[in-house]
Amino acid sequence: MQGRQVPDVIFKTRVRDESIGGDNPYRWQDLRSQDVFKGRRVAVFGLPGAFTPTCSNEQCPAFDRLYDDLRAQGIDEVYCVTVNDAFVIHNWKKHLGVKNIQFLPDGSGQFTRRMGMLINKDHLGFGYRSWRYAMVVRDGVIEKWFEEPGINDDGTDADPYTVTSPEVMLDWLRGRD
Repeated sequence: MQGRQVPDVIFKTRVRDESIGGDNPYRWQDLRSQDVFKGRRVAVFGLPGAFTPTCSNEQCPAFDRLYDDLRAQGIDEVYCVTVNDAFVIHNWKKHLGVKNIQFLPDGSGQFTRRMGMLINKDHLGFGYRSWRYAMVVRDGVIEKWFEEPGINDDGTDADPYTVTSPEVMLDWLRGRD
């Protein structure tokens, strides 16, 4: 994966727009992946889904907590990609109370599929979801790739969280991997 260009897809996002008024002042905004990654060095992590245990209790909070450490190592922004829509992501972010990381809703799984990380979790009632991965991307090119072992969609409940933590990424950024 290292040295590979990230896929060029459109993320369907919702942004606050006070000119709309009412209880739900949000409008749709397309966000092109090339614009997210262009000219910057970013940390990205992909995970199975909003409101799931490991994602909610460990991975997202850890990336949020270590955001300043990642920035100190030359990361411009931290993004979470998940195969969920913008409405779910908005409510999950509020529920988590994270302040630093940005969320990219990959509702149709196009980015995740083109990354080779789309897996079938029908046996859990999830449908297609992301395998857990993380990467450092510089100007749209994958600089470093981290992927949990055992990628599968064979009906197992395996959901490892070992090498895609912010601590592992920080060790690599500091030259200690």
